[in-house]
Amino acid sequence: MSSIQIQWLGHSCFRVECQGYVIVLDPFSPGSVPGCKDIQNVEADQVLCSHEHGDHNYRAGVILREDGPENPFTVTALPWYHDGQQGAQRGPNTIYVLEAQGLRVAHFGDVGCMPSQEVLDQLQNLDAIMLPVGGHFTVGPQEAMDIVKAIQPRVVIPMHYRSDEFGFEVLGTVGTFLDVCGKWVHCDTDTLEVTPNMSHYTAVLTYSG
Repeated sequence: MSSIQIQWLGHSCFRVECQGYVIVLDPFSPGSVPGCKDIQNVEADQVLCSHEHGDHNYRAGVILREDGPENPFTVTALPWYHDGQQGAQRGPNTIYVLEAQGLRVAHFGDVGCMPSQEVLDQLQNLDAIMLPVGGHFTVGPQEAMDIVKAIQPRVVIPMHYRSDEFGFEVLGTVGTFLDVCGKWVHCDTDTLEVTPNMSHYTAVLTYSG
């Protein structure tokens, strides 16, 4: 069966794997995210950063393999903004769509407002998305839910929020998003296996540090 494994490494950093090929998204620099273990010596075949802020672009924490497996992913970069003022406040932000084995997943980085219809049109038929929900620097719970309603992904993985153990104090908690998101499941692991025809729900992954 086709599958993509999505592992949460904390904050907005994820390890996405298919057929042994690994992409790391938005690694954060040491000490940049309170309560999160530093990203150090994570092996991958590719690293993608949504924007050039220190809590999203620590490429030095990822060791790129020289002789890894063949890349099964098609990667589409969709430029958008980190704020609601066309980047004037916090700059640009890239949404990445990763497609492999007929499955499509997307990482929204620090998306700061509802994408344009042109971008939304390219975000249809997604099996899973990694979406910020904590507000302040990104979209908040209701704005995040508006995005979900516009693109109808099968699974939503919240990221970039605060808990009692980790995250910036100015961010909201994931609970505020869960109040508006409908069906949700708290997973007892940091990894979700994405497979075809999953039901629609929000998957709260457990940060293992």
